[in-house]
Amino acid sequence: MKRAAEYGLNGWVKNTDCGRVEGEAQGPEETIQKFLKDINNGPRHAHVVKLEQKTLDAKEHEGHFGLRKTSATVFESL
Repeated sequence: MKRAAEYGLNGWVKNTDCGRVEGEAQGPEETIQKFLKDINNGPRHAHVVKLEQKTLDAKEHEGHFGLRKTSATVFESL
């Protein structure tokens, strides 16, 4: 969430009940690519096993990057 906010992206992120982290991010393509590279490395104390990405239709977001409550996955198999 911190990195997305630094890049000025819109969207959300959350933890899931099964231990995954999921989210959506919107912004300029170049910025999204930098963001994906950063999250593939993960924060200092994280262990990223695999980054999966899928292009989705744009949705209306609140104009910022937010945190959602932990819940079941919202994505079908990527």
